[in-house]
Amino acid sequence: MDQYLAVIGECLVDVVESETSAPKAHVGGSPFNVAVGLALLEHKVVFAGRRGNDDYGRMIARALRAQGIISVLEADEQPTSVATATLDPTGQASYEFSLDWSLPPADELATELTQAAGAIGHLHTGSLAAMIEPGASVVKAVLRQVRETSTISYDPNYRPTLVPNRDLARQQTEEFVTLADVVQASTDDLELLYPERSFSDTMQAWLELGPALVTVTRGASGAMALARSGFVEQPAFPIDVADTVGAGDSFMAATLSSLRERGLLGAAQRDALGNISERDVAEVLHTAAQAAAITSSRFGAQPPTAGELAAALADPSAAGHLS
Repeated sequence: MDQYLAVIGECLVDVVESETSAPKAHVGGSPFNVAVGLALLEHKVVFAGRRGNDDYGRMIARALRAQGIISVLEADEQPTSVATATLDPTGQASYEFSLDWSLPPADELATELTQAAGAIGHLHTGSLAAMIEPGASVVKAVLRQVRETSTISYDPNYRPTLVPNRDLARQQTEEFVTLADVVQASTDDLELLYPERSFSDTMQAWLELGPALVTVTRGASGAMALARSGFVEQPAFPIDVADTVGAGDSFMAATLSSLRERGLLGAAQRDALGNISERDVAEVLHTAAQAAAITSSRFGAQPPTAGELAAALADPSAAGHLS
């Protein structure tokens, strides 16, 4: 039986505003977007994220059901979290948040995840879920528990407006990096967390903390990755950008999907993942960049289906096509 992929993190409603259109409400949150991306790539997904017993919370519940994602937490009486995304003329988003991130105790949450899925091969977390208390400490404790059976991925998706203390944010980030097998960040994350050193130095420092693979997205400049086998760069695909909402999350979902196709997820495969070849890293990065490009070509966080991604990867005219 295929093992489930689990995601722990915030689910919220994105209210997207721009100069050219009326505000629109969409279900979002980086971990939620990763869960949807994985489901659209035809993986079985279990999701742990809090929501309120209100209209926005019911919107989130419907969105999870629509993708066949198992939700392990019932709605509570606190308001559903909201992120207001303001798009600039280039489609880049900036965010303001009204949120609550509280979770059951770690033992209870880990048990609920296991009971809902039966077997979990990989667990992803990141973003606000790994920074905002009281939930961040619970997430960290769950990761320590599941490492014996699951590989782990992490995306800091750092928001200084919510955690202005950079030293605290660095410490929290590095604790999660140490627990993770796969780490993804953006150049914005790295500039905010480590303005005094180069991207490559931070990637190397993180790799030395224990992960098998560190990837960094660079927007229009593409992406790069570092594993023990070497450093790989991937150019961006030329597209007409609608907006970049959810592009990094699609990149993460496609990275995990591609690693799973290679049999590299799950605690039993941790050594194999640690020895991933440079060629495999290049192919994983290529797949993830294509997924991000598809998402950026349409409005809102709309990750590709497995069929859409496969078709794009099979197109020999695509920029950066691997031979």
